Amino acid sequence: MSGLTFGLLISACTLQSVGQGAPDSTEVLALVGARIYASPGATPISAGVVLVQGGLIRAIGTRQAVPIPAGAKLLDCSGTTIVAGFWNSHVHFTEPHWERADTLPAAVLTEQLRAMLTRYGFVRVLDTGSLLANTLALRRRVGEGEVIGPEILTTGSGFVPEHASPFDILPDSLPELRSAEEARAKVASRLREGADAIKLFTGSSASPTTLVPMPLAIVRAAAAEAHRYKKLVLAHPGNTAGLEAALEGGVDILAHTSPEGGLWPARRLEQMKQARLGLIPTLKLWVFELRRRGADSLSIERFRGIAIAQLRSYLERGGEILFGTDVGYMTDYDPTDEYLYMEQAGMSFQQILAALTTSPASRFGISGRVTGRLEVGKEADLVILDGHPERDVRALAQVRGVLRRGRAIFAR
Repeated sequence: MSGLTFGLLISACTLQSVGQGAPDSTEVLALVGARIYASPGATPISAGVVLVQGGLIRAIGTRQAVPIPAGAKLLDCSGTTIVAGFWNSHVHFTEPHWERADTLPAAVLTEQLRAMLTRYGFVRVLDTGSLLANTLALRRRVGEGEVIGPEILTTGSGFVPEHASPFDILPDSLPELRSAEEARAKVASRLREGADAIKLFTGSSASPTTLVPMPLAIVRAAAAEAHRYKKLVLAHPGNTAGLEAALEGGVDILAHTSPEGGLWPARRLEQMKQARLGLIPTLKLWVFELRRRGADSLSIERFRGIAIAQLRSYLERGGEILFGTDVGYMTDYDPTDEYLYMEQAGMSFQQILAALTTSPASRFGISGRVTGRLEVGKEADLVILDGHPERDVRALAQVRGVLRRGRAIFAR
């Protein structure tokens, strides 16, 4: 089946019903002929079948093992690879075109989400810094089906040390934490307002030459309060001091590697592993950022090399890796280079797929309904890829179609 025919068929089967209530519980969509990875560690199913009904996976297996019900809508996926829907665990809705998300035309927001996220297979994202009310409005419109896009989790604006808003991230100052008491109060308020997690700048670039660490007592107070609400805490570490504050303060996830601090010593890596610290590498970000600042190619390569080495060293110790790119701050949305850099750090296709699927589903606590695997009875979130990502990881960005809860949110 040609790409054009595929796009027309998947649109006819699913996109026309988006935003019109719950999926039709009687309609069955059969995706037939793809190579299917039900989970990162599973043996792929050749020429397999996935049946989707009522927004859930009804059956998955070989063509011989899965009978296709009479009347099912067939989608020929021969020559493609099907995997579970992707997470991007580090995005931002801070570019000017996201302003007024409560009133922008739905078609405009749908196209913006397509350009940044859904065309690359992302069915769930964690926004790690934006204006909370605006992002909640965007989330509401997606959730109601008015706007087509991924499920959105958000931290709202990140918290910074006193007098230490990042000079190069947002035009406005970020909220400061000046004491442990204030940290507890502001974290509690943010979570009551609807945030899903908390972001701390444990190391904040207050100027091009000054990086301010967050006092450990404040990090501990903020993290403890978030944990009291059963929410995760992410840290922008910046350098060694920021990493140590995050680690000792009880943070759950590093939002970046920290190449400014140099290679991570064995002792620190072991502490990170013992603390079950998740790591979002954002390797492509460092290339993007240094180019933006006019750095020479040798400096860029050295910085990138340190970040890759940090990822490799944590991976070798069994640390948990979550995929994230910092798109929304980074204006180059294509994740292909991130996949290649992760591969250079020693990550296999299966490990990269886990960072995109099972690891975030488990870490963010929604695995009761979303496991990051293709499982009978779970939500039908899946990505249809051209090519074979196990042979060439660039295929992870070559997306033919995306289903979230059984409905197409992207097709080409």
